[in-house]
Order: sequence, then C-alpha cells, then structure tokens
Amino acid sequence: MRFETAASPSDAVDRLERLYEAAAQRLRDALKAYIEDGVSPDPKARAAGAFAYPELRVHYQTDGSPPPVSRAFGKFSEPGTYTAAITQPALYRDYLLEQLTLLDSQYPITIETGPSREEIAFSYVLDGSEDIDLDAAVPADLVRHFPYADLAGVDDAVPNGERSPVPGEPRPLGLFDAPRVDYSLQRLRHYTGAPYEDVQQFILFTNYHRYVDAFVAWAIRQLKEDNEYESLSAAGFVTVDANTPNPRAAVEGAPWRRFQMPAYHLKAPGGRGITLVNIGVGPSNAKTITDHLAVLRPQCWLMIGHCGGLRHSQRLGDYVLAHAYLRYDRVLDRDLPLEIPVPAIAEIQIALADAVRTVTGEKKDELKRRLRTGTVATYADRNWELRYAGEARRINQSRAIAVDMESATIAANGFRLRVPYGTLLCVSDKPLHGELKLPGAANLFYQRSVSEHLMAGIETIEILKRDDASALHSRKLRSFDEPPFR
Repeated sequence: MRFETAASPSDAVDRLERLYEAAAQRLRDALKAYIEDGVSPDPKARAAGAFAYPELRVHYQTDGSPPPVSRAFGKFSEPGTYTAAITQPALYRDYLLEQLTLLDSQYPITIETGPSREEIAFSYVLDGSEDIDLDAAVPADLVRHFPYADLAGVDDAVPNGERSPVPGEPRPLGLFDAPRVDYSLQRLRHYTGAPYEDVQQFILFTNYHRYVDAFVAWAIRQLKEDNEYESLSAAGFVTVDANTPNPRAAVEGAPWRRFQMPAYHLKAPGGRGITLVNIGVGPSNAKTITDHLAVLRPQCWLMIGHCGGLRHSQRLGDYVLAHAYLRYDRVLDRDLPLEIPVPAIAEIQIALADAVRTVTGEKKDELKRRLRTGTVATYADRNWELRYAGEARRINQSRAIAVDMESATIAANGFRLRVPYGTLLCVSDKPLHGELKLPGAANLFYQRSVSEHLMAGIETIEILKRDDASALHSRKLRSFDEPPFR
C-alpha cells in the first residue's frame, strides 16, 4: 500500500475509512486463523502495514509566514508536514471533514492518506467478533504474535506541551494519536456502561444520582415532542425512543449499577444532543472521565453539582457560578502545574447566568442575591473541615465562595485538553457556618433544587447551541504552537 493524494477532504476521509476497515478485518481474520488453526500472522504482511492504522498527512508549504487567522483552530502555526494516525474514521467523519475543510479553504495544502507505522491492538477489534473464541486463546501467545495495547507508547505529551517539534520531522495534526484514542474509547464503555458512539457534543457532569432521575424523566418527555432529539441511550446499554413502551422502566431496569460513572445520552443528529454523566464524588473520577471524553472532541462540558457555601449570606439552594478555581484536588499537578491559571470561558459564563435567569424567572436584584460568582475551592479530601483552622485561613486568602471535590479538576482538564468548560453549583450545606448536610434537611433540599438546577444546565446548552457553538473554542485555550485540528 502507498500514500495517495486526495482530491478533496471528503475523498481523504473516504479512503481513511476503507483503509481502517480493511486493516481491522485482516486483524480479525488473522486472530481467528491463529486461534482455530494455529496459523501465525505473516511477519512480512505486518511489516507492509496489514494491521496498521491509516495515516492522514497534510502538506502545507509557503514562501512566507502563514497568514493571520483569528479562529482558534483550523490554522497552521508554521509551514510543514502534519500527520496523524487515525482510528475509527467513520466515527470521526464529521470532525475530520470540518477540520480538513477549514484548512483546505484557507491554505494551499496537499492531503494524503496511506498506512501508518502504528498497528491496531488486537483487543480493539474484538467487539462484535462473536465468531472468535477467545477462551481458546492464551493471552501471552496473542501478545507474542499480534499487536497489543502497549501503554508505554500512549501518553499526553502533545496536549501537555511536552513534545517539541523537531526540524524536518512531521508535526502532529491533532492532540491525540490513534492508540491514545482507542484506549480512551474502550475505557468509556467500561466506566459509563453506554456505547462511546452515543456520546453527544454537549456534556453535563453531576455528582448525585438524583440528577440522573430528573434527566431521564425530562429526556423521555423530549422524545414525545417536536424537536431534534431522537433517542435516549442509557447506562446498561439500553436505548429507548418515542415508540418504546414504558421507556422509564426500561432505563431504570437496566444494569446501570454495574458501572462506575453511568452515562445517559439524549441523541440528536450530528451529535448535537446532550450527554449526562454521573461521575460520583471526588477528583479522581473527574480526571478519569474527562481524560477519556476529550478524545471525542466535545463542544463543551459543564459541571452541574452540589457544593458547600462559604459565605454567611448564602442560603441552601443558592447558585455558584465559578469564575476561578482553588486547586487542592492534586490529581492534575503533574500534567498542569498549579501556577498555570485556568481562565473562565466568557461565552459559557454568560450562557450559564442567562440560563439561571430564564429558569428561575427571577429579576435582577433577587437573581443577584441568589447567584454568586467567584472562586470555587476543590479538595481531594472530603473531610477537609477537620483541619478547620488552617483551611479557613486559606479560604479567606483565596476569597473562595464555595467548596466541592470535582469542579477545579473538570475545568483544569478542560483547559489542558482544549475543551471549553464551566461550573454552576448549587449550595447544599454551609460547613463553616454550622449548616451541615443532615439527612432530613438534605432530602427536602434535593426535592426542591435538583429539577431547577438541572434545567439551568440544560438551558445553558440550548443557549450555546442557538448561539453557534463554534464560538466557544476560545483562543485562550490554545498555545502559540498548536496542532491545526481542534
């Protein structure tokens, strides 16, 4: 196989799909032949790219400097050759077409496709291969004869800014290469209990299952109405639509409890629906899920969860719109040092404030009293109150108005991985002022607050979709030497 010049972005993506499917099928066939008949794959065929991911190459040559382009992505920082190994091009078709079309319309480029030097791991092609009896295989033998998921070659060096360009060598087209993407796609299935293909471009995170109940009820109502929503894909690998009898029972009866971070996808054409993920409590889960969702290049993700209010004037049920974050979560310190600021994304901040105004129906003065903007402190230790004296001093110095365990992680990873982010929290207790989250008061609070808070998150997404989500991708998320793709 050789590299071929594409006549258009569409032509390039078509060939990527053909190359990928052919390589994946050869790998499935070779696995079956080895397991059933003991026939090892031909080393010469492997060397020629039999099991290789397809590669996308974009050549941009100019005598001068690249023209100034104001958008955040779809532009070159330097002339040269840019490459990426691509997995599952059919899944990424719209994304690839968008990125290539932006480049093709602005620059004199040549697009090529062919086999890469990266091989598809055998574990990534086994879904749907019911005719392969893996129980008859010895894993150590498969690793000796077939490409496997070698995590030594999977990292985030590009998004972390740790891979400097080498003169004369190709530059990366995007933030993630094919092995990193495949690793994350499989992790998404494992953690969320839903197909990664169903993840939508607008994502809500919550830390309480009550929000899931409210989202499922609202989503099922949407399926009966005249709008863009087509189906609901739920944790436990269950899908319902307008024709499903008793869809609520089907969703609730699914085995969602088996999964660490259950996900629910209200699907719309082009992925323009809404995904809700219950990430549970803590920064570890928050980092894990955002590490993996980022490879799908969503338009944005928003944290819609509960927090402790830190001001006397706050009441239970008040909202906190985070403008800044105090990062005591620790899980991202090696990837994004603490001295790096995490800026607010203006378009999301405005949409969140407008959504609260719309959903609550409150006028200016009442809304100002109930909706506070400021710094959110995110801790890794839920029992930080047991160090009250020291932590109170830090909170005073930071001017924080709320405390939680996920928001800074989600925002910082959004900044690191170039996914627009935002946080709208609801005050569920006031730990510094004696209003602790006791069972009776908490249940009453949840009954009153969950539905309104969730609707504020959903309305934010509807505003962003109406206002053209491409404006979300601020240049403040991009460095001076970024890959061309979003």
